[in-house]
Amino acid sequence: MPRALRPCSGRVVSQVEPRAPTFAAIDFETADYGRDSACAVAVVRVEGGAIVDRAFHYIRPPRKDFVLSYLHGISWSDVADAPTFRELWPSLCKGLAGVEFLAAHNASFDRSVLNTCCERARLSAPSHAFQCTVRLARTVWNIYPTTLPDVCRRLRIPLRHHHAGSDAEACARIVIAAAKTGGLPPPKPRQT
Repeated sequence: MPRALRPCSGRVVSQVEPRAPTFAAIDFETADYGRDSACAVAVVRVEGGAIVDRAFHYIRPPRKDFVLSYLHGISWSDVADAPTFRELWPSLCKGLAGVEFLAAHNASFDRSVLNTCCERARLSAPSHAFQCTVRLARTVWNIYPTTLPDVCRRLRIPLRHHHAGSDAEACARIVIAAAKTGGLPPPKPRQT
């Protein structure tokens, strides 16, 4: 909605406020170094500049080996009875309906986990473009280093790092903050 501004010169200037995008922030945790080993996922949906939905799920990966438990604290006992990615995907898809893009910190990682899990489950990967919050932190605020804890500290966003729900919400809040500045660049299209 345009609003009138009265600069020092006294003349009225019309300014168009940036439109708040509808998007979903997504974060995966993996059990091992394989991109098919998603063991947790969170999706945070944003509409009109506000978080409207949060979803967190454990995922049973294809292997019982958990070499990254030291990062996220998830072990096989946490996910043994969880749905596989293939079983979980239909409900995740519903949360992505109507979004303009997906957001993630270091989006290439989460994009590759999503694509690999879809491929392994013989499902079509979503065609959404990705907005990378590492890129946003650098281009909008000139933040370096751009680890998620560093960016969150700078923007005063609460974070429990390597918890998919907290990481996804932090990404959502970074995109919301960038959109408010009017500095939200277009997301990168899906690479096939």
